[in-house]
Formats: sequence, C-alpha cells, structure tokens
Amino acid sequence: MKSVPHTTHAMRVAQAAEELRHHAPRLRLKPEAPTTGWVDGAWWPRSLDLTAELPSLLPALTARLDRIERVTYHLAAWPPTPRRLRSGDEHGDVRLEGFRSPHAATLTVIGPRHRLTLLVIPPDADPDLARHALLTAARRGNDDTVDTLLAALDEDTAVQRWEVEGGRLPAQAGPAGA
Repeated sequence: MKSVPHTTHAMRVAQAAEELRHHAPRLRLKPEAPTTGWVDGAWWPRSLDLTAELPSLLPALTARLDRIERVTYHLAAWPPTPRRLRSGDEHGDVRLEGFRSPHAATLTVIGPRHRLTLLVIPPDADPDLARHALLTAARRGNDDTVDTLLAALDEDTAVQRWEVEGGRLPAQAGPAGA
C-alpha cells in the first residue's frame, strides 16, 4: 500500500484559521450609538494597496451601511487606484474617490444614508501599538482627534502616556562600576 502525506483535521483547521486571519480585516468599530469624536473606528490594512485591501473590508461594513456606494481617501496616502472597484455583490461597483482635504490617516466609507470614517493604521505599525489604537479608536464615546490616536502608535509617546497613567520604567543602570 502506498503511503500518502497525512494531513490531520487539526492541521487543516489551523491552516484555515491562518488564512482567515490573513484575509479578515483588522477592523474595530464603535458600538452603534450617536456619533462621537472624529472617527467611527479604526482599520489596520496589511498593505497600502487599496484595491487589494478593500475587498475584505467592505463586506465587514455592509451590516452598518447596508450598501456601500463610495470610498473616499487622501490622494497622497495611497498609490493610484482605479475609479471603480468591483464589489462582487448585487449592488454593483463602488466608486473610489481620492481628495486632498481629508486627513491622510482616514478613509471614509459611504452608504446610501450613513458614512463611517475610519482611522487607518499604517500596515507596518508595531502590532501591540496597532491593536491598542484599534481598540482606543473604537471605544464608545472616544473623541480623540486623529492626530492623538496616531500619536499612540509612536513608541516613545506610548511610553510617556503609560508613565503618566501610573506606569514606571525601571531606572537605567549606569556604566559598570559607576
């Protein structure tokens, strides 16, 4: 009898989970409530290729927006994109519109009656700081500005904030024998 490579059910499940983690959008939205603050949540794309990233993001937002008609972004924040993106559903294409006016670290997704403005966390952000920014931006009642939310991605600023909030760094040891 010929031997075949053995793939266990657990291995297949682990592979499927890894693929889902790679394709599921890293997204957090504020709870549905009256709008507060500058953003409605945060998104941490895996790259700066908007046309590659939006197909996994948009379906996650349709529960809030019903149907997505447009996505607006800052022209300098993303490489050139086509003017339309195939949505893959019965609602047709989504218009992509770049402008110079919005904050470069935001993206706005627009439906027929509502819009969501998302903080865009740089793909290369430190994972721990990025997760913290995702959660902070999506916290109910959060009204931090985009710049304040982005400052949390800077490690030095995060350490300073941690110390102000009660954390302490160990004293730096001086040169040996000093």
